[in-house]
Amino acid sequence: MSRKAGWKGKIERKQIPQLCGSCHSDPGYIRQFNPSLRTDQLAQYHTSVHGKRWAAGDTKVAVCTDCHSVHDLRAPSDPRSTVNPVNVATTCARCHADANYMKGYSIPTDQFAKYSTSVHHDALAVRGDLSAPTCSTCHGNHGAAPPGVDKVQNVCSTCHVFQAQMYEKSSHREAFEAASLPGCVVCHSNHGIVHPTDAKLGTGPEAVCIQCHKPGDVCDQARAALLTDLGRLDAAINNADRVLAIAESSGMEVSEARLSQSQARDWLTKGRVTVHSFRKDLMDQDIQAGLKIAAMDLQAGQRAMVERNYRRVGLGLSLIAIGIVLAGLWLYLKKIES
Repeated sequence: MSRKAGWKGKIERKQIPQLCGSCHSDPGYIRQFNPSLRTDQLAQYHTSVHGKRWAAGDTKVAVCTDCHSVHDLRAPSDPRSTVNPVNVATTCARCHADANYMKGYSIPTDQFAKYSTSVHHDALAVRGDLSAPTCSTCHGNHGAAPPGVDKVQNVCSTCHVFQAQMYEKSSHREAFEAASLPGCVVCHSNHGIVHPTDAKLGTGPEAVCIQCHKPGDVCDQARAALLTDLGRLDAAINNADRVLAIAESSGMEVSEARLSQSQARDWLTKGRVTVHSFRKDLMDQDIQAGLKIAAMDLQAGQRAMVERNYRRVGLGLSLIAIGIVLAGLWLYLKKIES
């Protein structure tokens, strides 16, 4: 317990970042244990909003042990770790969901509550998709930055690549940038992102377009046209599905058409992505391709139903003929017996 030998004694909170960094910022030392482990965490921390406030004397902001714990440190890959993807939101919420603790920072404390209802949380915590976003995915971890440090769409596009490409082609990009609006968040919100449906293009409670556009204007008419196109393809796919399901349950071979239906659904998905361009000419390419496949599958189902009915008629006639023969034999036997 000699301090000359390196004994620290009671660790003051103000010592924690530098103390952790004394090992974790030393590549030669850390790589003895894990060659792939980064050694710039402390440098990143100093660039973060946490680190900057810490340097300014705010001791309430997060330091290493607040997120990683102390004696029960575990690797992020360990499900019990406080920084495992499944647990990150809960860890952040210890501070950011505590209204009393966050008093004086002038930021909301409902982020965790909203995130818990989001499609991202559902994918991560319910369906076990560890690639789904959590707090650190969007905000960073050691270099945690405040929202708005850059364009929101740049953050979202790290996962939603094709949506971002379509958004770049839309008139909304310039309009949102001119009005200093945060891109994707305008329509999808941020922490409480719900599963997007075609209803967002509608006029009901989930609608987003009418929050900015007036009913009947040029943009509203374009919205209605996009929604109609998506509805047409969705209905065509469902109609083909219904006919194919009946044919299949009747014992008819429609597996090829069933498989082809997945391609039609892919075009519907692509169409819903292309919506972000808000260009009907681009959307039509996806819709028409999907409608063509759905129509072919519907025809395959209808042909199978015609064949089914033909077989049933043939079977019925065959049974009647067999019945007549059996009745004739029975009468003949009766005649012989008499």
